[in-house]
Amino acid sequence: MNTLLEQIKKKNAKAFTHSGKFHADDVFSYALLLYLNPAITITRGNKVPKDFDGIVFDIGRGKYDHHQKDSRIRENGIPYAAFGLLWEELGKEILGEELAAKFDESFIQPLDNNDNTGEKNELATLIGNFNPSWDIEHGENEAFLKAVQTAGIILVNTFEKYKGNERADKRIEEILATQESSVLSGKNSPAEAKILTLPEFIPCQKQLRDTEIAFIIFPSNRGGYCIQPLKRKHSLNYKCSFPESWLGLEGEELQTETSLNSATFCHKGGFIMTTDHLDDAISACKISLEHFTENFCIINLGASSNINAFLTEMPHMKNATVIQLDLPEIPELTYDGNFGEIAMEKADFKSYIKDYVKGILKYKPDAVYIEGELLITYPIIRALRKKHIPVYIKHKMKFVTI
Repeated sequence: MNTLLEQIKKKNAKAFTHSGKFHADDVFSYALLLYLNPAITITRGNKVPKDFDGIVFDIGRGKYDHHQKDSRIRENGIPYAAFGLLWEELGKEILGEELAAKFDESFIQPLDNNDNTGEKNELATLIGNFNPSWDIEHGENEAFLKAVQTAGIILVNTFEKYKGNERADKRIEEILATQESSVLSGKNSPAEAKILTLPEFIPCQKQLRDTEIAFIIFPSNRGGYCIQPLKRKHSLNYKCSFPESWLGLEGEELQTETSLNSATFCHKGGFIMTTDHLDDAISACKISLEHFTENFCIINLGASSNINAFLTEMPHMKNATVIQLDLPEIPELTYDGNFGEIAMEKADFKSYIKDYVKGILKYKPDAVYIEGELLITYPIIRALRKKHIPVYIKHKMKFVTI
């Protein structure tokens, strides 16, 4: 047990943090200490008492504060806040070294960055909204404790999610090993090698994207079986889709269309299908694989059609369809001497870009190539990357993904 954890778990353990307006950093730090020791006494105040011998965080310029000039910064450039400093010592005791590092990267670093730079973060905004209104004289401590309670629930649920995902990864590795053995022995056909039947629902979509598995089948909690197609890596498209004529059908209509007597439902979006019997679920996958033709789509955004032939030379994009689209018009600009800005209100410009990107996403592109003025291409690129769509630009006469 490390020294900090010993201090937290000892009898009559105590800690101190700042009072006044609270943020996600001090709230989650407080919740973390309570998670490890619900009996710890944590005091809030404007100044650390001279004789205080407990844990001090987010105040006092000590080991677990980050307001001093020489406060620590991670190797990736994200500065530590109190939550990150505490997690650095405590995380591996809760989740193990590997998961603790992942938790830091995905959960804590955005909060630390928000506290240090003010960069927008929805979770930080949620916690900050617990602060009472400026003209309410009392109730700050009650509001703080409500925020801590909420943060504590989020922490517990997120810890369990990480542990559950780790268990799922190990279970899927075991199932894949059995599947591979069946393929190598000839027990499974090439088509069956692309279908993975699970004994129960196990979250595995991301883990299976790099494999040849195109469909997973698992027992439904409503009875019968669910079939889910898996998406290609960095794509909105499936490795194999259900036939279009099945989409949106259910009951007798679906049974007639598929010739599968226990087919019950196929979502119009094509992301799930259900059957009463496992044999029919497997047959639905085989029929889909037999009739599926793999197509790739590249969007040429703002560039000449002369480069379309080069775009199909992208990795795994041979014979891809290239769709030519124009960039949206640059909104009106207002100038003050040599400096200008978009005249459109920020919220309106955001909606303008969002609506335009929706039009791109309708094509379900596997990649987007973009050329044009940075003023209009940058927000489009940013929106596309949030959807994990590969975006290419031209750099030194080469096509580079960003």
